[in-house]
Amino acid sequence: MKIKSAKFIKGVLGSDDIFDNGIPQVAFIGRSNVGKSSVINSLVNKNNLAKTSSSPGRTQEINLFLINKSLYFVDLPGYGYAKVPNKLKNSLRAMLNWYFFVSDYEQKKVVLIIDAVVGPTKDDLDILRSLEDYKKDIIVVVNKIDKIKKTKYEEQFKKIKDFIGVHRIIPFSAKKKIGVKELLEEIL
Repeated sequence: MKIKSAKFIKGVLGSDDIFDNGIPQVAFIGRSNVGKSSVINSLVNKNNLAKTSSSPGRTQEINLFLINKSLYFVDLPGYGYAKVPNKLKNSLRAMLNWYFFVSDYEQKKVVLIIDAVVGPTKDDLDILRSLEDYKKDIIVVVNKIDKIKKTKYEEQFKKIKDFIGVHRIIPFSAKKKIGVKELLEEIL
């Protein structure tokens, strides 16, 4: 299946009728600056559908994109390090918690994005375990693989696989379009 249309619908800060319209949701989550918006842009083959920034903490709402008029890509704020005041950081953390674990909204898939160079962090482990506890259907995307030195690739991937466990892992580079086809097959 291919993406034929992609359109930004709206950004929300909490409950919204849009979540109740029956359109399936694929949620993209990861640390701040891991490339969630870049992954979405590479999937839809548009450079600026989801806003990107080199500074962590750019996404501060739950952004919904309508894909093929039948599916939402949900771009969520990052967790962990972000160049925002602590009050806003706590608010963003609460928003993520609410969306995944408090609200009744169901996600068709949750795409957990991990930085290939940094590797899995404690924050990644915490969110992964919480998603597992709530029986979410998780796909792990290891983004920025183009930035790993070839001599370190195998070692880094083993570390990530050991951390992730049973979940499907897709090596990915938003910049070089590596893994796009594989991720699309999983989520469409």
